[in-house]
Amino acid sequence: MKKEQLIYEGKAKKIWSTLSPDLYISEFKDDLTAFNGEKKSNEKGKGALNNKISTALFRYLQKKGVPSHFVDMLDENHMLHKRADVILIEVIVRNIATGSLSRNLGIEDGKVLPFALVEFDYKDDELGDPKLNDQHCLILELVKDQSELDYLRYMARRINTLLQEFYAVRDLTLVDFKLEFGRDSDDNIILIDELSPDNFRLWDSNSGEKMDKDRFREGLGGLKVAYEEVLNRILMEK
Repeated sequence: MKKEQLIYEGKAKKIWSTLSPDLYISEFKDDLTAFNGEKKSNEKGKGALNNKISTALFRYLQKKGVPSHFVDMLDENHMLHKRADVILIEVIVRNIATGSLSRNLGIEDGKVLPFALVEFDYKDDELGDPKLNDQHCLILELVKDQSELDYLRYMARRINTLLQEFYAVRDLTLVDFKLEFGRDSDDNIILIDELSPDNFRLWDSNSGEKMDKDRFREGLGGLKVAYEEVLNRILMEK
């Protein structure tokens, strides 16, 4: 399968059409951005690591019955997947307070939440990805009805449980993460985008060391080494 026309270029990926109208190719970039694009850099090999990590996690979730756009990894930087119409809602799942949750609500950084918190953000860079409640989503017609919002929450919690279990045996703590969903050619809602330390906060369960893009956000360094360690643990047979 070969790339044909560039459909979209985002912060972390390029999306290409193929000769099949129902299949696209994602090209994972080495670019790094944070704070809505205000901080930028480049880390050689980061794109390939995210592609490999995402591939492993999509395959794991598919085995557990989670429908997604994933088809196959073509090479180190390219993933073949189903074409999907993006739902402009970023679904955030939080297990431990940190980042914006601690800043905005004053919850102690590192506090384990009593239950998985699911939030919606509007996927709009120009507006700064503002928070959404259900009524906002319906007014903006981001979904068809309330049942679809309920489904997004259900899927987010299900994926969270599956990934928490997966990471726990690999001595990684799933702090929080962002999911994106879309509609396939049959109008089914499926998991899309990527599943990588760019979108996941992961802490080493023993040392508390950050193993995700916070290493870039906070200027800690060692991002590629951390991503490589995450990939190595993910590929461990458990």
